[in-house]
Amino acid sequence: MNQHLQSAGDDPLVIAGKPYRSRLLTGTGKFRDLEQTREATEAAGAEIVTVAIRRTNIGQDPNEPNLLDVLPPDRYTLLPNTAGCYTAAEAVRTCRLARELLDGHALVKLEVLGDQKTLFPDVVQTLDAAEQLVADGFQVMVYTSDDPILARRLEEIGCVAVMPLAAPIGSGLGIQNRYNLLEIVENAKVPIIVDAGVGTASDASIAMELGCDGVLMNTAIAGARDPVLMARAMKLAVQAGRDAFRAGRIPRKRYASASSPLDGLVG
Repeated sequence: MNQHLQSAGDDPLVIAGKPYRSRLLTGTGKFRDLEQTREATEAAGAEIVTVAIRRTNIGQDPNEPNLLDVLPPDRYTLLPNTAGCYTAAEAVRTCRLARELLDGHALVKLEVLGDQKTLFPDVVQTLDAAEQLVADGFQVMVYTSDDPILARRLEEIGCVAVMPLAAPIGSGLGIQNRYNLLEIVENAKVPIIVDAGVGTASDASIAMELGCDGVLMNTAIAGARDPVLMARAMKLAVQAGRDAFRAGRIPRKRYASASSPLDGLVG
């Protein structure tokens, strides 16, 4: 194989020491039913899937459909999240419940919201929860604002991935803060994964072209007219964006330069 045409397996996303081929992480909420959840997850090629512990049955209720029946833990890395939590105490309690339900599972996605309308993170509560969870042995992937200083602080606490928003959750506005994201990416020593705001495939590509290590999304797929087709589009977009970042784009110039210059022509 041409050394430049490496497969995804040669360029893995590494989270808490574990390599993943896919850089697209997907949510499991908002789909029509569990079957559509399964189909979209497979089409996306996702290996890490988020689970809202406070909203999703993963065994708490034996009389309800169980997400683990369609997305088994031996095939997917489950990422329990603290969606719907508004205090550090709630978030920590939810992560501990997830660990109990999933037999000691330590990898979690922390999000502590500060406002019901915008769903922006409460960064003070997020820092508090992150410190508690890391001290308690959790591997914390953390949803946060696009503040480079805050991202650095969360990394220093010991979070295994920092997940800045690109725009408000569920907004579909795309990448609104590319210079902040660049600052975060360029100074990070842990994976930076865009979380929230992606609306379509081009948004995912832009995030990857900026150098982000991955993209997490739910609404952009589940809310599409055809979620399974959109999942496939997102998979390809993330792959293309990553390849473009690694290849290195040409510089932007005010004027074009001829692709076939006149210099050196015979005669």
